[in-house]
Amino acid sequence: MTLHQIDVNAVQPQAWRNGGGQTRELWTWPSTGPWQLRISRADIDRDGPFSAFPGVRRWFAVLQGTGVELQFGDARHILHAGDPALCFDGAQAPGCRLLDGATQDLNLMTHGGDALMERVRAQLPWTTPYRMRGLYTTAAGVWRDGAQQRVLPAHTLLWDDAPATRPWQFEAEAETLAWWLGFSPAK
Repeated sequence: MTLHQIDVNAVQPQAWRNGGGQTRELWTWPSTGPWQLRISRADIDRDGPFSAFPGVRRWFAVLQGTGVELQFGDARHILHAGDPALCFDGAQAPGCRLLDGATQDLNLMTHGGDALMERVRAQLPWTTPYRMRGLYTTAAGVWRDGAQQRVLPAHTLLWDDAPATRPWQFEAEAETLAWWLGFSPAK
């Protein structure tokens, strides 16, 4: 097992081209060459379109703030903090309208392969068939896998790029939004 712990506050933010927010790129795989997996946290400050990512599958979840309305042609999706992640084709660059002020959001993007992003259910073990897996938490808590544990501060990504062997569990000190992330690269 190769665990990587990334503190969001230690990652330099990058401004968006449209000026509507900033992104902190937390993890890409592979680390050299074109990525197949990208995990980031975005801060959206104002309304505007998302960037298009042709050939990319994208998961999006609101972490903090009232939420957003994403417009895909005639379809619209309203997302609040705590709602399930929305998965969509990255080539579709939805319009984004903030519901009541800025938001923080978690993004998982894949270019090939298979992935998932789902809410952590407190104190329930999580097993996954994905080759790599991770945890993103908005509050401090304790991660365990039966053999070891780590105390994680708020806004941390824990990532394991080795095949899953033990169930993971996460217990937060307060009501929190935490997400399990799984990824298997294209063959």
